[in-house]
Amino acid sequence: MPAPILPLIDAATHWPARGALIGLDLGTKTIGVAVSDPDRRLATGVETIQRKAFKQDAARLLAIAAERKAVGFVLGLPINMDGSEGPRAQSTRAFARNLAGLTALAIGLWDERLSTSAVERELIGMDVSRAKRAEVIDEHAAIFILQGALDRLANLRAAPGTD
Repeated sequence: MPAPILPLIDAATHWPARGALIGLDLGTKTIGVAVSDPDRRLATGVETIQRKAFKQDAARLLAIAAERKAVGFVLGLPINMDGSEGPRAQSTRAFARNLAGLTALAIGLWDERLSTSAVERELIGMDVSRAKRAEVIDEHAAIFILQGALDRLANLRAAPGTD
């Protein structure tokens, strides 16, 4: 049975209380990959995968998930500023469907609008060269996406009346 693909909050109900999550920023040429600690407090970068073919890309992602003992995936869903979904969001959903057929790990979708531009501004502020930014932007966007999701999940757990 394919893994469930759900909005982040709903996907979290399919994950155990502890265990690393893998965050993904899907680009057309690369996939930025980040991972959380088992307590889901901090996202750190893992690598940027140069996209080849889906099966190769998925095999690498599943290998990373196994190495890190991950319990789920968080995919950045590029929603338009008006809340609609364009071709990039549709492409992300298709990738999620294909990945779900290869794993039992639930996949959470997280609104990632402005993540790449926020990371770009941060890297420019740190005086990172244009060439170096191009190398690390997707991995940093994956960190930004995953950390945002982790913070949202932590806020839900901390909310009064939810324990």
